[in-house]
Order: sequence, then structure tokens, then C-alpha cells
Amino acid sequence: MTAHERVVGLGYGLAAFGIWAFAPLFWKLLVHVPAVEVLAHRVIWAAIVFSLLARWQGLSPWRSWRQPKLRWVFLASAGLLATNWGVFVYAVETERVLHASLGYFINPMVSVLLGALVLGERLRRLQWFATAFAVAGVAQLAAGAGGVPWIAMVLAGSFGTYGLVRKLAPRGALEGSTLESWVMAPIGLIYVGWSLAPPSTSTLSGGDMGLLALSGPITAAPLLLFAHAARRLPLSTIGFLQYVAPTGQFLIAVVAFGEAFEAVHLRSFACIWMGVGLFSFDVWRHRVRERGA
Repeated sequence: MTAHERVVGLGYGLAAFGIWAFAPLFWKLLVHVPAVEVLAHRVIWAAIVFSLLARWQGLSPWRSWRQPKLRWVFLASAGLLATNWGVFVYAVETERVLHASLGYFINPMVSVLLGALVLGERLRRLQWFATAFAVAGVAQLAAGAGGVPWIAMVLAGSFGTYGLVRKLAPRGALEGSTLESWVMAPIGLIYVGWSLAPPSTSTLSGGDMGLLALSGPITAAPLLLFAHAARRLPLSTIGFLQYVAPTGQFLIAVVAFGEAFEAVHLRSFACIWMGVGLFSFDVWRHRVRERGA
């Protein structure tokens, strides 16, 4: 891999995680539209974008869909992805982007823990410590806020499980995303059709429809950019880049949206960031040792 390829890969990675970081600003423009309606439109427009791109690249996702084993995998992954998308939009609408960012901070540790519990992968010592700090951070917030931060837990759990399920169907990012969008789109179409049927109470303006249509490219672009980045960058670099998104979401929640950031949040995020630091250091150290072996 040349230095030029790494620079190009870094550009793709920063673009992908940058879009995810600033996504709350886009979804905030649709805060007056119910989250379930936003999700319905999102899956429809995403399916259109993914289908056009798959056709342009000469892919045939139907071949994978015809295999019963893969079909069940993509049904499961589509359900997990729809849950993740819907809860994130709901977090923006209910002014809990801070909780969403917490979910994406702990997501890598949740993924490693799932790998240990489900696949029998061995966790290194620092990974155990990092996971313990993440658990402590969530517990701090639960105790101080008077309830479990379910948005953070669902986002981390759904995306972590999504990654685990997708391991069972090693297909390219575009082919897999196209199949998942095809699973979700019919449900979205049924909901949109029902919401527009008489006596319809829909108050969507032309501007709203334009933004909802734009949700397709907003959804597809970072996934494809990430796929290009992953082919050009070492896993250690991807590991560090993945914290760009929750960091951006955290800053937007506190600075742009004015969400409350009190002492309990500081204690919680301090534990989370300590876990992130240990986790990232372990990834870097393990990568260095592999190179020296």
C-alpha cells in the first residue's frame, strides 16, 4: 500500500465519519416530522440510491437473496439497522444526542465483548479494563439520571450486533446495503401510503419532501466512503477514526443544541473516555507487535 493510497483512504475515512458526526444537524431540520415517518422515508430513498449504485456497478444482489441462509442473515441485519436508524432520529427529535454520542463511543467495546461472548474470541487485558470503564460510565449515568440510558444502549447494542450478524454474510458494502434496504423499503412504503391515505393528516411541505429525499444520499454516502477507506487504511487507523463521529455528535449536542451537561454527565463521559483511551492504545500496541513479529 503506497503513501498516496493511505492519504486517499484517510480522506475517505474523514469524509465518512464527518458526515456521521454532523448528521444530527440534518435530522434536526426534520424535528417536526415524527421519527417513524422520517425512518419510513429514509429507507425508501436509501433503497433507491443503493439500487441505482448497484446497477451502475454491475452488481446482482438478487443472487445472494436467492440463497435461503443469506436471506435470513439480511433480514436480521436489516431489522437491526432499521432499529439503529430510527432510535438515532428519535434521539435528535427528543434532544438526547448526548446519549446517542455515548452509545457510539462505547460501540467498539460492545462489539469486542460480543465477539468474546458469541464467537469465543479472547479479550486482551486492556480490552477488559476498557470495557469495565465503559460499564462504569453507563452505570454512573443511570444512577445520576434516575434511569438506564436506553438510547445509548440500544444504539451500541444494535450496531454491535449488526456487525456480528454481517460476519455471517461476507458480502461487499454496497451489495449488503442494497439487500438490507430492499428488506426495509416495502415496510416504509406501506407506512407512507397509509399516512397519505384519506383522511390524511400529513402536513409535509415541499421543503420537507426535499429533505426526506435527501436522506437517501445522506444515508448511502458515508457507508460507501467508509468502504473505500477500509480498503486503503490499516485497522488501527480505522479504529481511531471511528471516534470522530461520536466526538462531533457530542460537541453538537452541547454547543449547538444546548443539551444539559452536568456533573453526572462529566463523570460518566470521563469513564467512557478513559475506556476509549485504553481501547485505542491496546489496538495501536497490538498492531505494532504484529508488524514486529
